[in-house]
Amino acid sequence: MQRRRMHIRVLLLAHVLAMIAVTVHAQSPSGSGLPVPRFVSLRASEANMRAGPGEQYPIKWTYRRAGLPFEVVQEYQHWRQVRDWQGTEGWMHSSMLTGKRSVIVTGNVRILRAEADPDSAVIARIEGKVVGRLKSCPHNLDWCYIQFDNVAGWLRRNEIWGVFSGEDVN
Repeated sequence: MQRRRMHIRVLLLAHVLAMIAVTVHAQSPSGSGLPVPRFVSLRASEANMRAGPGEQYPIKWTYRRAGLPFEVVQEYQHWRQVRDWQGTEGWMHSSMLTGKRSVIVTGNVRILRAEADPDSAVIARIEGKVVGRLKSCPHNLDWCYIQFDNVAGWLRRNEIWGVFSGEDVN
């Protein structure tokens, strides 16, 4: 008899725990299921950054540069809390963003190289704040291969914003 009561208590406890888990899951904001943080880029040529995750929140900034990189730091339904290269944070609708990777050149003029080597041939001089498409960034190199309009080459990770330290991008 005592064994049966124990069995009933265990089943009851398991049921209560399962109900709590279902309730917590139902209340949690769903997102994309992709890793956070991660980098994305602006899909649209114009997009609003808002103070919160919804159109009812005021616009903080309007970005007018397709391809601009952002770091996703949080998700809420179809909204992404993002950070730009200057540290400004706000919320954008997921339809304004794409998983295509881009970077922005930091600092002043940077030297785009033919190879991932500081002694390799100079391809171009790239001004600061220029946006390029990230093509590859091997985790074991301090260099990333980037396409800028009609030229492509290698820049050091510390000369760009839009890729994590040690991140492997293929």
